[in-house]
Amino acid sequence: MAKDYYKILGVSRDAPPEEIKRAYYNLAQKYHPDKGGGNETKFKEINEAYQILSNKDKKSQYDRFGQVFEGAPGFDFSQQKGWDFGSMWQDFSKERGFNFDVEDLGDLFEEFFGFNSKAPKREKNKGDDLELELDLNLEEILTGRTKEISVNKQVACNRCDGTGAEPGTKVNECFSCRGMGYVQQIKRSVLGSFTRVVVCPECGGEGKRPEKNCNVCRGEGRIKKEEVIKIFIPAGVDSNQVIKIKGKGDAGKRGAAAGDLYLRIFIKPHRVLKRKGDDLYLKVPISFSRAVLGGEIEIPTLEQNKILLKIPAGTDSGKVFRISKKGIPHFSGSGRGNLYIEIEVKTPKNLTKKQRELLEKLQGEGL
Repeated sequence: MAKDYYKILGVSRDAPPEEIKRAYYNLAQKYHPDKGGGNETKFKEINEAYQILSNKDKKSQYDRFGQVFEGAPGFDFSQQKGWDFGSMWQDFSKERGFNFDVEDLGDLFEEFFGFNSKAPKREKNKGDDLELELDLNLEEILTGRTKEISVNKQVACNRCDGTGAEPGTKVNECFSCRGMGYVQQIKRSVLGSFTRVVVCPECGGEGKRPEKNCNVCRGEGRIKKEEVIKIFIPAGVDSNQVIKIKGKGDAGKRGAAAGDLYLRIFIKPHRVLKRKGDDLYLKVPISFSRAVLGGEIEIPTLEQNKILLKIPAGTDSGKVFRISKKGIPHFSGSGRGNLYIEIEVKTPKNLTKKQRELLEKLQGEGL
């Protein structure tokens, strides 16, 4: 005899979803096997009824054909978007004071149903993401520029155009999953039999298979090859920043989506300039006489030209001068950092006889 799911939950055929859900909660609380006076058989029946009536498509089929429709009583989760059983039973626990481990029950449902709030994903054949390192000089990040890098990666097979099928042969629907990309497995527990949905092991979730594998890629739809990729490097990038290039990772199997390429930046140390954020720092040694008398010194810049910096007479060692907008361009906006020059006054050593005589004379003058 066919089961009347509406009668099992005690609702009318035109009952709204909230009423169906509320009736299910009340009955589940009453007949749960772990609760005093519970009934395991009744609890399974209630779950079966709710699984059908809470789903719009299955409910419609049941209303038209009764219990004898595809998937009943084993519920077809392949058409479901998925439920968060942990949240559902958490609400139930709060509203009804039902005392059991909500998280464990949610995990149990997710284990047997084969999903966690989502339908099966066809991502098994997606290409891998790749991560590379790119070394740059300070001079190279003054302006945005395009760099070419060579990457040894999986690319689409030229012979089969990435289909995995030998040219002249067909790509057929997978016989195992009938083109769905996933198959159902039956799991049994104390709560009854449940349908678990998994990615099809025959086609890897594609729903199709080559009639004859390509002779070059052997059905993979991809081969290992060196590829030159052009990448734009923004001005002002810094070490350990990562640039993502979408779709430039390994090609997926048989036309599946490619992975992404992640380029990690490393800035090589400069010969004389030191970077701190967007500012540059330079230590410049000057002679004792230049510090005393003053004068001009040449300062190197990243633009490969030199700036004349005026040193006032009597400049002490450790004195810092600033040259505005001669640092690194700001990565997130316009403008540049500054260039800071620290003076180091060199104490003369290994003096000649004449130098010593002159210094002794100056010392006598109170210098």
